[in-house]
Amino acid sequence: MQKFTTFLGSLFAIAFLVGLAFTLTRSSMIGFFDVLPVYILMGIAIFMMIYEAFFDKK
Repeated sequence: MQKFTTFLGSLFAIAFLVGLAFTLTRSSMIGFFDVLPVYILMGIAIFMMIYEAFFDKK
């Protein structure tokens, strides 16, 4: 049950972060290269969240 809730929470957080990043690209005044650092940081944050939730078991 704990793995399921961890997976579900991670899925909701990833959906929120990806939605937030995609919302920035909808503006006509913001170009792709303006949002590229946001995509990079979101990718790093998602990777760290998944690593912490599933692989870092000490």
